[in-house]
Amino acid sequence: MTSKRFLIENMNCQHCVMAVKKELSKLDLVSYEVEIGSAKVDFDESKTSNEQIEIAIENAGYKVRKG
Repeated sequence: MTSKRFLIENMNCQHCVMAVKKELSKLDLVSYEVEIGSAKVDFDESKTSNEQIEIAIENAGYKVRKG
């Protein structure tokens, strides 16, 4: 299992949090916690990739901060 924190740009309210949670719920993840500005995700790399998680966050309308 892998644990990773994704920093998310332009999140500023609970609606933003709910939008990201909704997209992450579509993936096969062990667990996830979303707060304004970030998401901590536990996942099995054989089932879900970093790229899939980043795409889900982007599908919610936000950008993952690189670096």
